[in-house]
Amino acid sequence: MSRLRPIALAGLAGILAAGALAVVGPVLQGEADAADPPVAGKATLRPVSDFARIGDKDARAVALFEEAGKVITSPRCMNCHPAGDRPTQTNTMRPHEPLVVRGPAGHGPAGGMTCATCHHAANFDPAGVPGHPKWGLAPIEMAWQGKTLGQICTQIKDRTRNGDMDMAKLVHHMAEDDLVGWGWHPGAGRTPAPGTQKEFGELIKAWVDAGAACPKG
Repeated sequence: MSRLRPIALAGLAGILAAGALAVVGPVLQGEADAADPPVAGKATLRPVSDFARIGDKDARAVALFEEAGKVITSPRCMNCHPAGDRPTQTNTMRPHEPLVVRGPAGHGPAGGMTCATCHHAANFDPAGVPGHPKWGLAPIEMAWQGKTLGQICTQIKDRTRNGDMDMAKLVHHMAEDDLVGWGWHPGAGRTPAPGTQKEFGELIKAWVDAGAACPKG
């Protein structure tokens, strides 16, 4: 009996370890899967100067916003602007794994799994987990998924749905905010947003200067 006891304890330890891996494994795999395949090339943005020849101000504004829309509609932005309570991830914008929900402030439910449980102050590439000090979902009134670029444009200008930002603050947010800037430095092989944040900010400013007309539809 004395020889059988260590064997039995070892077997029990193995069962417990296997159970722990069964629980933790999917969580870690879900985070690692948040990374896209290695980036083959980086999409670019046309410079503001390309639009100077458009004489009609509204037409120029629309063209500028459509170019900036390449960033706005990229997965790096859209994944954090879901229409529901669950973020999406990867270029395919699949539902976030593990299951997390928005919560009252966009950082997860009180007493539950918050964004900061896994997402820390910086990208953690060994595990494929993105990070930023302000990581979280955009407020539900800023939801972009499922909307046309024209609808997003109208929404962005609406101070009741854009965090009460006037045009100057909106330009600053797009061009300078470091959480927005994460989209160009997503780490772990993720496809970055097109161009650079500086180029994106210049397009948004030129759109505002041209009258901020929105695409139709």
